[in-house]
Amino acid sequence: MTTKEQIEFSEFLEIEKKLDIRIGKVKAAERVPKSDKLLKLTVIFGIYEEDEKTVVTNIGSSVEPESLVDLTMPFIVNLKPSKMMGITSEAMIVVGTGVAGQMQVGLDYFGVGTKLL
Repeated sequence: MTTKEQIEFSEFLEIEKKLDIRIGKVKAAERVPKSDKLLKLTVIFGIYEEDEKTVVTNIGSSVEPESLVDLTMPFIVNLKPSKMMGITSEAMIVVGTGVAGQMQVGLDYFGVGTKLL
């Protein structure tokens, strides 16, 4: 297993203080027109309307949008919004890489809104 350079625990604590990682449930997913890899996701993080965010992600070359609907997965929710192809993205999806190098998404055993870290 190849890993990144080791960091001190104090460095991790500084990163952890800054990140807000929460579990969200994908309510809708669609391809972004004129893009091969961008997907627009509507993600819920709680029961109120303000708990819903739009997420633009570049995983569309590896995943079909309809396969993401109803999945729960981690997102970084405190990034400043950024625009991609004219769409404001309000969070960033956290994905993994499996043993064979394939992208893996979804954490169905966590509840929506669960805070990680």
